[in-house]
Amino acid sequence: MSVPNKPSGMRQFAALLSKDLRRELRTKEMLISMFVYAVLVIVVFGVALSFARPSDDLIQVSGGLLWAMILFTSLLGLNRSMSQEMEGRCIEGLLLAPMDRGVIFLAKVTSNLMFLAVVELIAVPLFWVFFSSFAHPADTAWLIAVPLIAGSIGIAGIGTMLSSMTVNTRGKDVMLALLFIPVIYPLLHCCVSATTSALLGGVAMDAFTMSVALAVGFDIIMILISWLLYQFILDA
Repeated sequence: MSVPNKPSGMRQFAALLSKDLRRELRTKEMLISMFVYAVLVIVVFGVALSFARPSDDLIQVSGGLLWAMILFTSLLGLNRSMSQEMEGRCIEGLLLAPMDRGVIFLAKVTSNLMFLAVVELIAVPLFWVFFSSFAHPADTAWLIAVPLIAGSIGIAGIGTMLSSMTVNTRGKDVMLALLFIPVIYPLLHCCVSATTSALLGGVAMDAFTMSVALAVGFDIIMILISWLLYQFILDA
């Protein structure tokens, strides 16, 4: 009697990613929650700046406000992503399958990144429609796409590892935030710097390349570490 061949890592990855996408497209719980939260954050920023006079000086804080919205929105999605795996004990089925834990990590990172990207594609333009009444960015503003990509990849990779660590803890929402924000701080700092440089343009662009390079280096190191540690996190 022949033993069926074990599916390749790519087929396992595709199956896991397809599972996450089908589940989210069926319920849309995570996407709707993240989008509503992002809009609420924009409204709060609008209230905070409602009495500010329109000034180009406000562009210097706009990058930080944008990344605050992305960071807090991503925390909501990361918590929800791992909670879904625990519902119905789905995670136990994955752990019992003859599957590399690294493949599970990469599939979960990819799905989280895709969901975050969808929300950003809607929320970021809304943010700038609102903020354009207070300040006018430079012609290099389109370059914010570069730190957005680098930052989103890092958030998805590191957030997936940390949300897997905290999903079974008491007060998991608070625990994830307590671990996530200090770890992600170097990446957040680089992305805010690069975003602000692109919005200001001119001499401020001198810091853009260095900030993006540091963000990419941070992504590579931290995602590699997360991938190596993920097996021990799931088996703990």
